[in-house]
Amino acid sequence: MAEEKRAAAAKQTSIHVTALDGIVTMNSLFTITMFIGLSMTAPEKATTVLVAVCTAKPETVRQLIVYEVLSFSCFLFSSLLAQSLKLQINLRNNMKDPSQARMNVRHLKYCLTAAAAGSVVGCVFLMLSIVDFIRVKLGSLSCGGKPVTSVVVLVVLVGCGLLVYAVTAFLALVVVEEEEEEVMPEA
Repeated sequence: MAEEKRAAAAKQTSIHVTALDGIVTMNSLFTITMFIGLSMTAPEKATTVLVAVCTAKPETVRQLIVYEVLSFSCFLFSSLLAQSLKLQINLRNNMKDPSQARMNVRHLKYCLTAAAAGSVVGCVFLMLSIVDFIRVKLGSLSCGGKPVTSVVVLVVLVGCGLLVYAVTAFLALVVVEEEEEEVMPEA
């Protein structure tokens, strides 16, 4: 019975470390995307629009940069939180059984939730910056056409993806908490 509990606890810890690695990897990819977007937003080469009325205002470029910085801040917060939690798990590992960490379940749950929330909020700001990027490169949304189509597809697909991610992360945390309360004693 005790051996089964230890094996289950080892599996739980391994799952947490894998989830934290996934959060850090995803945040890194989004951060790279954000910097590529920033580098392509030079004001002098900002637009491909031929009609002056449809050209985005300079304020749109400034707003895009603000969203990029907010996005980067959220991704960095989430990654740092995930890395610190991963470090805590690794430091609290039992030396006799290195795959079993004794963690406070509530602390683990809150940190994982905050890391996932940081990623979600970062994605929202990244999506807003991409909307502004579309406005700068393709023209104002009030002119219709390709900018509107691009924004609608972006918002629908990213919105659905974020919704699925948020619900999945929440449900996974609820299940993990219930299982860990049975398996891992609180530190």
